[in-house]
Amino acid sequence: MRQAASVWVVVLSSLLALKTRKNLVIQLAELVGLFFVTGGVCLFLAQRAVEIAHQGWAFHAITVALFASFAVPGFTRRYLFKRRS
Repeated sequence: MRQAASVWVVVLSSLLALKTRKNLVIQLAELVGLFFVTGGVCLFLAQRAVEIAHQGWAFHAITVALFASFAVPGFTRRYLFKRRS
């Protein structure tokens, strides 16, 4: 698989859980689950492309922070914008 195709696989896998109504607890559980699924897909694709170096705690802390920060637009749209009826 080419590297560009690998990027599209990761992007499309991150769009799987959209357009459904869920409560906050289910959404947080889904966020954690999708973090590990997306990380597994990325790890699989990276192992096929290059040799993986050992990563310390800082790398994993940054990936959690980035994953959570990419979820902020959806959280803002869902909980902070009030629907006008």
